[in-house]
Amino acid sequence: MKKVIFVLLALLLTTACENNPTISEEKTASWIFIANEGNYGASNGSISMIDDLGNIYEVENVGDIVQSLEVYENKLIVLVNNSHKIKIYDITVDGLNLPGIEIDTDNSSPREMVIVDDKIYFTNWNSQDVKVFNLFNYAIESSIPVGSMPEGITTDGTTLWVANSGEGTVSEIDIASLSETKHNVGDGPQSLILHEGALHISRTFYDDTWNAFYGSSKINDEIIINNYGAGAVCGGSVMSYNNSVYRSFEGGIAPLDENLNINESARIGNYNQSEVYHIDIIDDNIWFAITNYTTLNEVRVVDYTGNEIRTYSVGINPGDFAKWQATE
Repeated sequence: MKKVIFVLLALLLTTACENNPTISEEKTASWIFIANEGNYGASNGSISMIDDLGNIYEVENVGDIVQSLEVYENKLIVLVNNSHKIKIYDITVDGLNLPGIEIDTDNSSPREMVIVDDKIYFTNWNSQDVKVFNLFNYAIESSIPVGSMPEGITTDGTTLWVANSGEGTVSEIDIASLSETKHNVGDGPQSLILHEGALHISRTFYDDTWNAFYGSSKINDEIIINNYGAGAVCGGSVMSYNNSVYRSFEGGIAPLDENLNINESARIGNYNQSEVYHIDIIDDNIWFAITNYTTLNEVRVVDYTGNEIRTYSVGINPGDFAKWQATE
């Protein structure tokens, strides 16, 4: 087994804030982690870290396309898509213990994940499956075949749902038996959220000349499919917020009604939709990952009234978010 030497983050990282050349001596009670994809083929994907005081630090050269990350207890789990690996770091009030542990996924092209009972379930484009990684023995213990280009994944703790973006289906998987049932939900399913017992799905798909189309679907007692048509500028994020389901729309987020129609007048946020790469909810605020894929790489934090309350400069092509909270 490869020997891993852990080094405190404070010894290796430099801050992105000009007035804070090293990590603050004041201990932080929480960290916000941001997956910065980097440039394809360049292996310059990184992880930005934001402490309680708003200081920003970077873990650089994590790999080729830092796709997604999740916090589980005191660990940060990172999927690196084009490097085909999982990276696992221990989290403390001082930051991350580096260099972390690295696991090869055998050219699987990992995408998104959920964690249930010390096991990581993650989707893979190349192998078209959900792999099951055991956090006790650090081994991939099984593989669940799903559909083409599996993307988003979510769970209620007993069932997994997987968006098969290449074939217009969602796989429903019983965790105990690993048995799969497929549901037709319309073209291009990407992001998934469970809300009041229903599975909500955002969709993005293309015609033969790569014109983008958008839609939403819902699985409950029946399957509802709503296509918004060509030119509807929506993006791919879906989330539960203010006791409603919201979808990315026209540079912000807007609530969906029972039939998945977009309430445009209730939109929160007003950015250039072509620069909105990902949206998530942290501590009742809306976090926008903003990028033009070159020089603009920022995170904008907006409250429920639509006021922008914070802005952070981060790594190249910011995407996924996760929060760690210290326990007493």
